[in-house]
Amino acid sequence: MKYFTKIIFALLVMPSLLLAQSKKTKTPDKLERLKQEAVAEIDKRKDQAQQINDMLFSFSELGFQEEETFRYLTTLLEKEGFKIQKGIANMPTAWIATWGSGKPVIAIGSDVDCIPKANQKPGVAYHDPLVEGAPGHGEGHNSGQALNIVAALTVKQIMEREKLSGTLMLWPGVAEELVGAKAFYVRDGYFKDVDACIFTHVGNNLGVSHGDAGNTGLVSVKFSFEGQAAHAAGAPWRGKSALDAVELMNIGWNFRREHLELTQRSHYVISDGGDQPNVVPSKAAVWYYFRERSYPKIKKLFDTGVKMAEGAAMMTDTKFTYEILGSAWPGHFNKPIAEAMYQNMKKVGLPTWSEEDQMLAKASQKELQAPKVEGLAMKLDTLGIPAAAPTAMMGGGMISTGGAGSDDIADISWSLPTVVLRYPSNIPGLPGHHWANAISMATPIAHKGVVAGAKAEAMTLLDMLMKPEIIKNAWDYYTKEQTKEIKYTPLISPKEYPAVYLNKEIMAKFKPELKKYYYDPTKYKTYLEQLGIKYPTLRDDQKAELAKDKEPKGK
Repeated sequence: MKYFTKIIFALLVMPSLLLAQSKKTKTPDKLERLKQEAVAEIDKRKDQAQQINDMLFSFSELGFQEEETFRYLTTLLEKEGFKIQKGIANMPTAWIATWGSGKPVIAIGSDVDCIPKANQKPGVAYHDPLVEGAPGHGEGHNSGQALNIVAALTVKQIMEREKLSGTLMLWPGVAEELVGAKAFYVRDGYFKDVDACIFTHVGNNLGVSHGDAGNTGLVSVKFSFEGQAAHAAGAPWRGKSALDAVELMNIGWNFRREHLELTQRSHYVISDGGDQPNVVPSKAAVWYYFRERSYPKIKKLFDTGVKMAEGAAMMTDTKFTYEILGSAWPGHFNKPIAEAMYQNMKKVGLPTWSEEDQMLAKASQKELQAPKVEGLAMKLDTLGIPAAAPTAMMGGGMISTGGAGSDDIADISWSLPTVVLRYPSNIPGLPGHHWANAISMATPIAHKGVVAGAKAEAMTLLDMLMKPEIIKNAWDYYTKEQTKEIKYTPLISPKEYPAVYLNKEIMAKFKPELKKYYYDPTKYKTYLEQLGIKYPTLRDDQKAELAKDKEPKGK
């Protein structure tokens, strides 16, 4: 009887167990199916990604002057049902586009500005600008919004049908080359209620990292000196040269470099050197970037710069003021989100590069004397890990190895869990902030890289929407590890405002000529087609070099 009772009990319980097991496996199965659907949908949207990418490339707009980019992207997103908030943080070209409701709120951002004097025809493996001396996308910021928008629209479509809770928040990195916007976004509260942020940045592989990014933070400062004008030949003793003050400050700083820590990077341009040689300059200005690996060191470097300015003013009997134009912290990125994203990257893999893609890459690498001439990446990047431990130096100091660049996405990364998705739209081994980095940015290389990145992003968005533990774990990491001992202190104060006047004169000069080359997708499938550029375009000597490389090596 006891045995019979056990059988009856097992038969009664089994359906419940099977149902429970079904519930456990249902979500992952459904999630994987939706991810596959997202990948297929992004393939269908590749023409849309290409058009957005090429359109922004053709605008070639410098920081704070991204007017055409602003109009184009906000109009596109409004048509897709996003609610647009324009002119955020006192920046006319900044915006936030939101769709959906409820938690989680996921911010999806990418930069939009370009580089001075970096204008370049796409697909041409040597210097050949469309407009000589004009700005151009010599870093590739034209591509990130294409990636984000295509990924977001794909996920939006799935969310609507599946009735998934969550809010997608798209936004642009305005004036990133000036590190001029994101600290203001944070200060003014635009990320206050956001649960996580995915940022995208052009690279030459598909990758993501976590922990200390190994880069620097910075303060961008303009020092303005005021003296007294005089006839430079007739009565120079009556003048007090503001330009002398600028030059003495720079001389002092350059001597001081010998005694600064190895982790610092500092550089300047004289933004105002006076009007003409026969007038003693009554006004002059110098613009500095002070870079270091931690907030205290950035602040110390900046304070040293102020002392230099004080000394220069005393020596020349002039007065000085300074204006903070931008800032960035060193970056720190979220481990749980990065790990989830990397699993999706492994599923996506690198694009299939054509022979033409590799020809353009190798010819460009040779032209720019890259350290290696290997073409485009063929092996997926590894998951980034925290920067190497600091190395002890003589005297008890410590130095952390790593890159010396800065990006104000770091200020957002210290405000909420954030990762940076890198995608392979650029050519390895090029100088950076240079016309050569624009060569690939409206070609099949850029288009394929954007599509690969969009797939990885869409899959990660679905993970975050359907697996709440990812965002919970992300906040645990942010609270218990990232910010356990280091707290974010802004490098800007409440009195600072974005320097939206920067680059106005340059864009006013070049925009009439650049307009002649704006992309028209209603007439041309690609920007290369509109410009009549054969892909790839190489000189005869470049073709001969590549052909020589293909010849079998002798014994």
